[in-house]
Amino acid sequence: MSLKEEVRDLPPGYFALVMATGIVSIASEYAGFRTIAVMLLWLNIGQYLILCFLTLWRLLCYRREWIADLLDHRTCVGFFTMVAGTCVLGNQFVQLTGSYTTAMVLWGFGLLLWIVVTYAIFTSLTIKESKPPLDQGISGGWLLAIVATQAIAILSALLSRQFVQPYRLHINFLALSMWLWGGMMYIWMISLIFYRYTFFRLSPGDLSPPYWINMGAMAISTLAGSLLLENTPHAWFLQTLLPFIKGFTIFFWATGTWWIPMLAILACWRHIYKKFPLVYDHHYWGAVFPLGMYTACTFKMAQVMNLDFLMPIPRVFIYVALAAWTLTFIGLLRTLIRKTWLFSRNVQAGQGI
Repeated sequence: MSLKEEVRDLPPGYFALVMATGIVSIASEYAGFRTIAVMLLWLNIGQYLILCFLTLWRLLCYRREWIADLLDHRTCVGFFTMVAGTCVLGNQFVQLTGSYTTAMVLWGFGLLLWIVVTYAIFTSLTIKESKPPLDQGISGGWLLAIVATQAIAILSALLSRQFVQPYRLHINFLALSMWLWGGMMYIWMISLIFYRYTFFRLSPGDLSPPYWINMGAMAISTLAGSLLLENTPHAWFLQTLLPFIKGFTIFFWATGTWWIPMLAILACWRHIYKKFPLVYDHHYWGAVFPLGMYTACTFKMAQVMNLDFLMPIPRVFIYVALAAWTLTFIGLLRTLIRKTWLFSRNVQAGQGI
């Protein structure tokens, strides 16, 4: 396949690579692995810039395919990874370098993307005449809408600390509103996903890695809630809602924790019992991200709420997240090397780009 064909067929959800790398970097920082965290930051900057370039190239040269993805129930939610990836990278800049100016730019860009992507997708899916049945149209990937919303909440909560009053109050209100909206959206969507789980036939091919976002959406909601708890001294309405925020933060964490054994069992059923081939697919970044996010959110929640007895969980999970990221990244490199070799052979054969 030529380079132009690769760009034409670039999945909109490939920014999950940035999401996964970024949150594993942040989790590594929380775990005390500073060198790994910084290395992943620099790698993520390169990945983000490359994906932005390829996405812009695709938008300019292959607008028909781009619009087709936007109108497809199965692929449109992948555009939310652009929002989440942008905000997770901004989170990295804040927590690893203290570069609030860069993070502010990414926050503004992410917020703009969130507005455009959210209303473009849900409007187009609402008014389109031909729609798939539930079992063909919905998957765990739909929860990327929640992840993108909570990513805005997290970066808003972090950046609010750099504003003076009353702007600090305003940004915290934005963070709180996004956190609550993300939680409400999860209730809507997980109901449909659970219904699809239990009342429709599920084949190994249907159980794609984005179903891990069932857990990841709750993990990122937990992290957002924990950061809001840290910000209570800076906003009177957060102080008023303190018991509510604490309760729902633990509620989100407990729900995400419940999903982990379930998803692990289903993964074993898919790959061991049903012998579904385990080969690299960009969707696997949608499984790496929840592992890193669960590690980071448990670190932060245990710290903010003084739940020290939970600390052994993220200290073990950080190795799971790093192993998952490493294996998936090796798969990516092998795929890129193989495609580069095939591309070079085609060029030598006179096919060119």
